Amino acid sequence: MRPLRACLGAAAAVTLAAAGTTALVAGNASGATTALDNRWYAAAPYLMPLDNDPPDPSAIMDASGLKAFQLAFVLAPNGGGCSPTWGGTAPVSSDTAVQSMISTIRSKGGDVSVSIGGYGGTKLGQSCSDAASTAAAYQQVITKYGLHAIDFDLEEPEYENSAAIANEIGAAKILQQNNPGLYVSVTTAGTADGTGWFGKQMLLEAKSQGFTPNNFSIMPFDGGFNGAASQTSALTNFNSILQSTFGWDQATAYAHEGFSGMNGRSDSGEYFTQADFQAVLDYATSHHMDRFTFWSLNRDRQCTPPDNGGRTSGTCSSVAQNSWDFAKYSVQFAGATPPSTTPTPTPTPTPTPTSCKSAWSSTAVYTAGNEVSYNKHNWKAKWWTQNETPGASEWGPWQDEGAC
Repeated sequence: MRPLRACLGAAAAVTLAAAGTTALVAGNASGATTALDNRWYAAAPYLMPLDNDPPDPSAIMDASGLKAFQLAFVLAPNGGGCSPTWGGTAPVSSDTAVQSMISTIRSKGGDVSVSIGGYGGTKLGQSCSDAASTAAAYQQVITKYGLHAIDFDLEEPEYENSAAIANEIGAAKILQQNNPGLYVSVTTAGTADGTGWFGKQMLLEAKSQGFTPNNFSIMPFDGGFNGAASQTSALTNFNSILQSTFGWDQATAYAHEGFSGMNGRSDSGEYFTQADFQAVLDYATSHHMDRFTFWSLNRDRQCTPPDNGGRTSGTCSSVAQNSWDFAKYSVQFAGATPPSTTPTPTPTPTPTPTSCKSAWSSTAVYTAGNEVSYNKHNWKAKWWTQNETPGASEWGPWQDEGAC
């Protein structure tokens, strides 16, 4: 899912990690709510709080009954270092914007988990020197927001780096030990066989370190999937991988397995409709799986036109829908009943036009965070780029910020 060595010394990192329990209590005392039932954290869809036209979580909660949100993504600073940031650019230590969103959610009886990693960007497991310093960086996030749940999204390019994955898994184990009751999920790429070679190596690393999270989730999209049947087949195969890796029986493996989908049109042009989500939800609940989530709430609304011209967007689904249709499947997984809605999708009102940024130039050099306009859309650079046309590649350096 989508987006160098100034780390803490090992001694300082261990000290911070060891203080994890006290830090979490302090975080709670400063305003965190009582933890929700873990089923809500297991059902929390991803939401980017600072990018991709963030939706109003209050509106989502009122319309869908959703209580938990998976905020994404915490990364290492783009300029290097071992301190947590939002998206590589906004330091967690000085954040007020995400904190305000969390306060709004909690004021309505909800809560959040925070996801670290994602597709692209520099991860803390890559830039920190060891597991202890990586854990210390993540502990800052837990303490700042008084978290009861955290998600390790381990995928490209980080999961191809064995040392980085060892740091991430080691950090997850430290946080789990030092923050009693912390809900920990681990998310990785999905394939038709369940997960690929790097995903299997990550599982073996977890086994070698004696680490068991609440669940290991796969993302069965962007890999040639075609609807719900291909996704449930991958989940069945992943269950077998969990059994063989950890020596679990089938039921135990399902109790530690999760699904993380993509609503609407995926990055590679696959389509997953409301009917597909219902089919996977039925599979997940009937097999007593631990997690059902999706990427993302920023996309859980209808494009204009509904198919978005056959393109994938970070701000709408590219399929016909009512706003927050997909969130209601998470609500059902959590065991709640979403409010009733008219089954026929209604057009989303045309948004107020956004002004266009400066026009993209093929000769200019752009770095992460730079914004341009091209083909009547605004785009934000994910990393350094030159002469790479915005929108030319699903996996390119440009993030579509919507029409302008």
